[in-house]
Amino acid sequence: MEAVLATLRDAIERGEYSVGDKLPAEAGLSKEFEVSRSVVREALRALQALGLTASKTGKGTFVVSNRPVENPVFGHYSARDLLEARRHVEVPAAGYAARRHTSDHLDALTELVERMEHETDNTAWVALDSLFHITIAQASGNPVFGKVIEEIRDALAKQSTLLNQLGDRRAASNVEHRLLLEAISGRDETAAAEAMTHHLTHVESTLSNIVGPTATAVPAADENGDS
Repeated sequence: MEAVLATLRDAIERGEYSVGDKLPAEAGLSKEFEVSRSVVREALRALQALGLTASKTGKGTFVVSNRPVENPVFGHYSARDLLEARRHVEVPAAGYAARRHTSDHLDALTELVERMEHETDNTAWVALDSLFHITIAQASGNPVFGKVIEEIRDALAKQSTLLNQLGDRRAASNVEHRLLLEAISGRDETAAAEAMTHHLTHVESTLSNIVGPTATAVPAADENGDS
């Protein structure tokens, strides 16, 4: 999938496909790259998230820009929206989780981290990643945090998929998740909040490297979770 995405993105950015051009149909791309149509479909979704293409029902996929947008959209939310909201929700939620988690929460988080560290399928890993963040929010003891992360779950999964495809984030995320788990397990509220801040900062940095820093950047005052 990464190879299909990289090839199509390069062709668009080099002008091989101009703005307004229609990309080959899924079936044609599947045959050309010798991959399944589901793989092609994921690559096309990533191109759309980057703002390079748009899908027109019944007509196909068309190039709308030769440069990635600085603030890509994942589902109903932009990258900037997600980053701003996550800093104000997930950082304090991690701190509260360190203070209030139950043994069941800790067991669930431990299992999720271990499964992510051994998972080789990207789709399965993204699902575990979303569940990990939801479980931290639930462990905070504040149901509002859990509801917020549930609401943006689909967008987070789409963003995570893109970061893994273009930013090779999985290995680094596994390390950051392990640090979060250790802080929560140790009931260290400050360390847990700092670990989540560190994690989100690296998410932002990777996304900025992919699409450009301007629109996705969160104000400096927010980088430490300040409000």
